[in-house]
Amino acid sequence: MDLAELRTRLGGLTLAEAIAAPTSNDDALDLLDRELKSAAVLVPIIHGPKPGVLLTLRTATLSSHAGQVAFPGGRIDPGETAEHAALREAHEEVGLEPGLVELTGRLPDHVTGTGYKVTPVVGLLAPGFVPVPAAAEVAAVFELPLAVLLDPAAPELRRAYYKGRDREFWVWPHAEHYIWGATAAILVKLAQLLRAERAG
Repeated sequence: MDLAELRTRLGGLTLAEAIAAPTSNDDALDLLDRELKSAAVLVPIIHGPKPGVLLTLRTATLSSHAGQVAFPGGRIDPGETAEHAALREAHEEVGLEPGLVELTGRLPDHVTGTGYKVTPVVGLLAPGFVPVPAAAEVAAVFELPLAVLLDPAAPELRRAYYKGRDREFWVWPHAEHYIWGATAAILVKLAQLLRAERAG
């Protein structure tokens, strides 16, 4: 998939659609009576001969989501947009200069069990970027090939009993890392968008 195809397939992302999108997942049902903290993540799609999505492995010493696979991201500071926050966090966590990212829009918000409403900001990134992980936050930086996202058989829907009821969650295959939770759910939304555009 080349850059032109990616731009076409991501062309349907708009701010209005993201704001209107419901945050309907298991975690959202648990948090209806709680004020959510706003956060943003950057979903960087590296284009080129072997396109992929850039992901990080959080260090085991962090206070939340320790040791989990995540997109670069964090809280939205007062006065920031989701785009500004996502780019700032990506720069802080993996050394990604904001000017290297071509923003294409937002995916639907996702609510986490830890009380965050996460806005995924999608951006295109040219190949050749060399990450510089922040040692205190990022244990590793890696890619999930876009070919995996485009394979409808790739994500696996699993069930687990947690906090009084059965819950469903997505898991994406990777040789080294366990990709699940909010990150996996956001990847499912991205995959659905790319596949729908492809089919159309």
